[in-house]
Amino acid sequence: MDGIECEPKYFIKLTEDKLSADEVSALVTSPCCGAVSLFIGTTRNNFDGKKVKRLEYEAYTSMAEVEIKKICKNIRLQWPSVRHIAIHHRLGAVPISEASVIVAISSPHRAESLEAVQYCINTLKARVPIWKKKTTLHYPPDDSPSSYCCCLPFRFEDGHDFEVGGRGGDCEI
Repeated sequence: MDGIECEPKYFIKLTEDKLSADEVSALVTSPCCGAVSLFIGTTRNNFDGKKVKRLEYEAYTSMAEVEIKKICKNIRLQWPSVRHIAIHHRLGAVPISEASVIVAISSPHRAESLEAVQYCINTLKARVPIWKKKTTLHYPPDDSPSSYCCCLPFRFEDGHDFEVGGRGGDCEI
């Protein structure tokens, strides 16, 4: 067993570059672990029955990194056997089907890494100051693009959503 590869580590990356599941998975792979659990959040083409053009992410980067480190520390407290943790989040525009966030966690056995990944993504979405902006297209019932509107939802700290929209043209928010 290689002591360097088994020393617990975490890898945090906030970037405008395209994310790679292979790269993130390789970061947490270790000879002393039998499990690597991975979550990949991608941009889907719909939301609440609306067509999504793209997502855009903004972050309060320094605070986001602090909060992500807290999540890593909590994972280690709750699942002491977890070896490596990688959390990569994309910023800026993320096209349909591309990864917005990748979480990878390794541990000797699958149960710990699977539970830790679920905790990680749920906590990340709830606590880390990264904001998602959806650009959606609303078509009238006849599906005519001549008078659609583009809406931008906002999420308040209490969790409720507020949507602002405009009519006509191709909305570029």
